[in-house]
Amino acid sequence: MMNASKEDGILAVMMRQFETHWLPDTLAIKERVDRGEVLSDWAASYLDECVKDIRQTKSLVDQHPEFQPLYARTARMYREITSKALENERASSGLPGA
Repeated sequence: MMNASKEDGILAVMMRQFETHWLPDTLAIKERVDRGEVLSDWAASYLDECVKDIRQTKSLVDQHPEFQPLYARTARMYREITSKALENERASSGLPGA
């Protein structure tokens, strides 16, 4: 088990990363897919890494209930982006289900 000081430091770094990088980049991707664009290779890879990060931080968030609403909203946003991106991809390629 991690000591409280180290855990607090990890949470502080994660929140700074979230504010300065993950959220702005994710919102930019969301704007593009909401306009009907398909994901670029970079955006798809980026979202894949974000989902992996979300999964890895679940146990830490479980220990800090104050972060659970933010965690849930973030996970929901990634799910919405990927669903919309899939819809856009199907529409652009003429695949059924669009």
